[in-house]
Amino acid sequence: MGSENEPLSSQKRLSCTTCFDALWFCYSPVHQMQQYYRLGVLDNCSAKWSALVDCLILKTKKSSEMQEILETREKDKAHIWTFRTPEEASSHWKELFGHLDEME
Repeated sequence: MGSENEPLSSQKRLSCTTCFDALWFCYSPVHQMQQYYRLGVLDNCSAKWSALVDCLILKTKKSSEMQEILETREKDKAHIWTFRTPEEASSHWKELFGHLDEME
């Protein structure tokens, strides 16, 4: 199942079920009404279709090739947090909340 030089636990498993579920939900009245309420337009679900097709194409690749693609995508993702040095964090904090110190 996994390559001999790589432990089984470090390999990512790819499941297209989540992509299919997201596509199925995209066409539901609940999702479409949310999109219409929030954005004023209905969702054409093209991003969900693209994700499902991409997942199915990845499933046709060799395991090692698929792992490499998934790892590359993971590295290219933007991180959710912005890392700052203590000095940068301090100045940013003062910029956002410094006015609260003046109130005391």
